Amino acid sequence: MRAMADGAAQPSGSPAPGASGSARRAELDRLLDLAVCDTGAHAGAVFLLAPDGQALRLEVITGMPAEYLAPWLGVGLASLDPVAVAVRERRLLWLSEHQELARRYPRTAIALPYHFAVAAAPILTGTTTWGTLLLFWPCCETGELASPGPERVGLACRRLGRFLRDAAEAGRPVTPGALPRTLPRPPTREWDPAEALAAADFAERLPEGNCSLDLEGRFTYLSATAADLLGGSIRDLLGKHPWQALPWSTDPAFEDRFRAAVVSRQPVSFTAMIPPNRWLAFELYPDAFGVSTRISPTDPDHTSSAVPAGTRTPRGEPIPLGQLYQVLHLAATLSEAAGVGDVVDLVADEMLPAFHARTLALFSVQEGMLRLIGCRGYNPQPLELFDGATLTSPAAVGTFAAGVPNFFATFEEMVRAYPLAPRQDGLHAWAHLPLITSGRPVGLCVLAFDRPHPFSGNQRTILTALAGLVAQALDRARLYDTAQELAQTLQAAMLPDSLPDLPGLDAAARYLPGVRGMEIGGDFYDLVRVDDTTAAAVIGDVQGHNATAAALMGRARPAMRTHAATGATPAQALELANRQLVDLDPGRFISCLYAKLDLARCRAVLATAGHPPPILRHPDGHTEVLHVPPGLLLGIDPDADYPTTEIPLEPGTVLALYTDGLIETPGVDLDDAMAGLATQLARTPLQPMDQLATHLIDHARQTAPRTDDIALLLLRLVTAR
Repeated sequence: MRAMADGAAQPSGSPAPGASGSARRAELDRLLDLAVCDTGAHAGAVFLLAPDGQALRLEVITGMPAEYLAPWLGVGLASLDPVAVAVRERRLLWLSEHQELARRYPRTAIALPYHFAVAAAPILTGTTTWGTLLLFWPCCETGELASPGPERVGLACRRLGRFLRDAAEAGRPVTPGALPRTLPRPPTREWDPAEALAAADFAERLPEGNCSLDLEGRFTYLSATAADLLGGSIRDLLGKHPWQALPWSTDPAFEDRFRAAVVSRQPVSFTAMIPPNRWLAFELYPDAFGVSTRISPTDPDHTSSAVPAGTRTPRGEPIPLGQLYQVLHLAATLSEAAGVGDVVDLVADEMLPAFHARTLALFSVQEGMLRLIGCRGYNPQPLELFDGATLTSPAAVGTFAAGVPNFFATFEEMVRAYPLAPRQDGLHAWAHLPLITSGRPVGLCVLAFDRPHPFSGNQRTILTALAGLVAQALDRARLYDTAQELAQTLQAAMLPDSLPDLPGLDAAARYLPGVRGMEIGGDFYDLVRVDDTTAAAVIGDVQGHNATAAALMGRARPAMRTHAATGATPAQALELANRQLVDLDPGRFISCLYAKLDLARCRAVLATAGHPPPILRHPDGHTEVLHVPPGLLLGIDPDADYPTTEIPLEPGTVLALYTDGLIETPGVDLDDAMAGLATQLARTPLQPMDQLATHLIDHARQTAPRTDDIALLLLRLVTAR
């Protein structure tokens, strides 16, 4: 017989591993109830690994409705939620108060914005992962978990792990169901009818109204006084949710406070108005089976006299929905931020008015130092305390050491923490929010107020959660800016720094990437001075518009430039480039148009390798799409040849070379698109080529969405030589 460690032998009455599905789920439920009882938790849940091994799914919960964990019904293993992190890192996570949850897992704190302590522990056997055990405790005043300790949680996980392993080995694994199950808690005592009637009589004799709701929020009992105060009848209210049965209680805050009592397992009190002007005070007292509620008339201006001392428990109060919406709005807004400048603007625009702060300063960690990257509001001066401080300086150590925000209601509080802090005119309170992601400090957000500002527990939680969101956005923005800078530097190195100054020729060029966030692509252009009267103009398009295409462009353009400098004809230049590309075999093709300009004779010779034909604007203003015999794309046939076309270039003629990104529009025929560009070129008043290039690019971007890279090269013969 196999021994069971930790004294956890399979209890008598437990189902065999190969038992029916309902029996196995009943055993899983029993083990969850046992875990909750052994650890002193008030609620618990088991998440099971999905069959694909990529997500955890909520299977069963006790102590609160499954819908309260709606954001966690399915959690990807790569997620930053505690449920996934515990499994991914194979360790127990303890979060003793909501501010710690907000700091480390801001998205989770926003989804469940109540005050509780939580533990997430992996359910393991050896190297096999089965799921996660999640346990909830009320927060106590000291912020410590009111639990027996991690050894009890570990024992509960081992019991669950052995059961799940044995079921799997028997060929009957326990897998997540379609919907999570909520377990009813068994009553602690039986009530005989006489005792129950006496209890109801007791409630009826009390001057205030009394009612009871189950953990789902449905009325299970109402005294006559309670029904009268609520404006309903006992018959109509029993079995209903108050926020559904009572028209005046449809404010989401009503349900929110009920959820706060259930999740935090602490008393909650609040007032509400029944139209037209009658006010009621509500006191909610939760336990494992439901919520007892006392209702009494009150004066909104003197609610403290209506609610006895000791029933107001700030730790149990939910975060106001208005503040929660601010967090959600900022989170959604930050998801659209691209660079660091966007983050600074969005954070300032959202946080200053939301918290009635006067100044916001945002710092970034750069080479081990804090550098100011943005300051908004009243007295927007760099904060001497932090700007330029190293992470090992007293100011930074005091802020980043614990990784938790510092709140100073007055300047005197700040000086006690930072004796060298300078006084700033008009500022009297501060919040220092360290921005930390993946355990790394990435910056600091400082909010300053123009008067002393005591920070409530809810506001501290909100600001802590916001700091986590800002940290993630700032980290992404820095990566974006770095990638942009690198791409722009690389693109600049691959394209000409400037076009050569050739007497008698006015030239301009433009390049725009087609992929947002990728300032690099495969389109290219060049203008090469061959001698005093000869130049070669090249434009091309590498298949694709990404870094790979850019790398190939980085090889193709210098090769074409070399051919031009040696005096090759357009046909020879394309033939040489084609053979080189075939030998290279990059798996991509290149379209290219090569024009050799003879400025002395006012002539041009053109050859194309599958590239869109150029457009010619004549001195009288009319335009035409030139017919150039097409050759094969570069990189297909090493023996391909490229026929040439010679055209006159009268003084005042404009030759437009472009890539298809400038003209392609979904649903528009390519010939029609080229004709449209020719029409636009004809309608535009003659102007310097630099202005004309800007006009054509702007027009293209305004008329249709562009998803491909764009290159444009304009050449105008100014005078005959």
